[in-house]
Amino acid sequence: MNVEDSTAKSRRLAAVTEEVVRSFDGTESPRLKEVLSSLVRHLHAFALDVGLTEQEWTKAIDYLTDTGQTCTDTRQEFILLSDVLGLSMLTVGLNAPADERATESTVFGPFFVEGSPHIPLDGNISKDLSGTPCYVRGTVADVDGEPIPGARIEVWEADDTGFYDVQIEGAELDGRGHLFADDDGAYRFWSVVPAPYPIPYDGPVGELLTATARSPMRPAHLHFMVTAPGYHPLITHIFVAGGPHLDSDAVFGVKSSLIYEFTKRPAGTAPTGVPIETPWAEVTFDIRLVRD
Repeated sequence: MNVEDSTAKSRRLAAVTEEVVRSFDGTESPRLKEVLSSLVRHLHAFALDVGLTEQEWTKAIDYLTDTGQTCTDTRQEFILLSDVLGLSMLTVGLNAPADERATESTVFGPFFVEGSPHIPLDGNISKDLSGTPCYVRGTVADVDGEPIPGARIEVWEADDTGFYDVQIEGAELDGRGHLFADDDGAYRFWSVVPAPYPIPYDGPVGELLTATARSPMRPAHLHFMVTAPGYHPLITHIFVAGGPHLDSDAVFGVKSSLIYEFTKRPAGTAPTGVPIETPWAEVTFDIRLVRD
């Protein structure tokens, strides 16, 4: 192809992009028009940049179809795909509060479930969850240290074999729950020490990881979602200090400020004053929210 033919082809391809962008001119929502126009320009630019073949396009369509068909009520393969491509963490960063005193956020993950049981302060989210008992406590306050009474703390985690309740056939809601901070903004509950685990890799996301020689492993962590009227919601984890995979999280979710010591304790007396017959652990996680 000579230079003139190449230039003519480039013009024809550019005209396709512009025709699609113009098709959004009647969009009532300015934001929707902005997002779709930018998406088309970037998507078309990507195809031009890599010289996308028809075979590759077909493979991509099949892959996205498989991703959708893998989703169930308890598994969100598209969130997993977003996670392993770093889009989830990029979006988290874009929407994080600017105040550096606020607790940092991280990925939501695919295993949140609505309707978790309410547990009282000092209650236990791990009814039948296997693992070392762990006492989790802290305070919820604003960035100036003023307590936030009644803040809602939603927590969920996997057991010591790396499985969430929704991954276990026939299991009831376990390893998850919600509680409310007391008048001093304090919260406390029992769980188990989290363990590292692989994200589900028996589907399309696993195929991507295998093809790119990437590990599916996540470091040990405990999920938190904290909300209070008038405050920016917080979705975050705490990670177990010294554990494996902190520097190679499959979903890029680790932040140094979210790595905490889970201190080991011998059998004896629990913080609640009752006897505990097995070794246990404890961690303190103070949460700071910013106003909307």
